[in-house]
Amino acid sequence: MKKVFFLLILPLLFSCDLIKENGINYKIVNNSNSTINDIVISTSEKVDSSVIKSIAPNKSAKGFLKMKNTRTDGSYTLTFNHADGSKEYALGGYYTNGIALNSWIRFEIQTDTVLIKAGNLP
Repeated sequence: MKKVFFLLILPLLFSCDLIKENGINYKIVNNSNSTINDIVISTSEKVDSSVIKSIAPNKSAKGFLKMKNTRTDGSYTLTFNHADGSKEYALGGYYTNGIALNSWIRFEIQTDTVLIKAGNLP
């Protein structure tokens, strides 16, 4: 009886997201003409964040934003400095009760704008 119970529970554990760490995969693409510096991707209440020193033109950086301390609804923020020292701020995506609704988010930095796209892996 114990073996049957174990065999029924085992597929449930592997099919659930119980093992998955809470957070979101991110990619930041620099399609501008200059290096961007001091890049920070964070939750809107700034309790969880990831920092990247710089991204050269036509290069990208990717990682995983862990959301251990996030408990509310909010969005993802991206802040960075242009080569001339001006600071830029972009807001996009959404999470609820500290749980990411998407599995990835992509920020594409262009000369005069930041494009944001989010989605789920199949």
